[in-house]
Amino acid sequence: MDDFVTELLARNTTHASRFHSRFDDVQDAQAPSAVTVCCSDSRVLQDAMWDNTEPGTLFTCGNIGNRVIQQTDAGTAISGDVLYPLAHTGTEIAIVVGHTGCGAVTAAYEDLTAGLSEPAGIEHCLGLLKPHLAPGIERLPTDLSREAAINRLVEYNVDRQIDHLRHSDDVADTVCAIGVVYDFQDQYAGQRGAAHVINIDGETDVDSLRTAHPDIADRIERLWEY
Repeated sequence: MDDFVTELLARNTTHASRFHSRFDDVQDAQAPSAVTVCCSDSRVLQDAMWDNTEPGTLFTCGNIGNRVIQQTDAGTAISGDVLYPLAHTGTEIAIVVGHTGCGAVTAAYEDLTAGLSEPAGIEHCLGLLKPHLAPGIERLPTDLSREAAINRLVEYNVDRQIDHLRHSDDVADTVCAIGVVYDFQDQYAGQRGAAHVINIDGETDVDSLRTAHPDIADRIERLWEY
């Protein structure tokens, strides 16, 4: 057996000994307070970023590009893994988590501007991002570095995912949709690993957000107000 897998199993033994009793209240059902839609990038610590150690608190989804949509025979729809807690467990908060330096956004940007060749599965995922990112590329200031352009498109992508949630007939009007960017590249003020709120229910104006949500005003920040 690979040494790393052996190490993972040893860590799981530690986890199981610590968490044995924490599953008592969620044996038969779950009622997570929020569904989080994160990028599956290995640098995005999906539960640890919220310091979450309680089973049943977060319904965590991960995919490249933190997408909330999938392609079905009937067309584009809210992804089932995102929709499930909103439809079946009483969850009324959806948090879309983008991150600085996102590889999926970078690949979509490169494909739209220069062309790429990816395996079919990756191309399918990029195909769900590209139509919604293309208008953002057109709106980018011309004097930006590649890194700055991509990190602004990260915000633009989060905004588009929030739009999908807000405009879907399958998502109840009572659901609060929040967009954040997880920063480990020192793009925003604050520590590495901080989540910066950029969108709440479609509102993206920083001043308006800070006025409406004074309790988290210091966590609201954007790189790009287009």
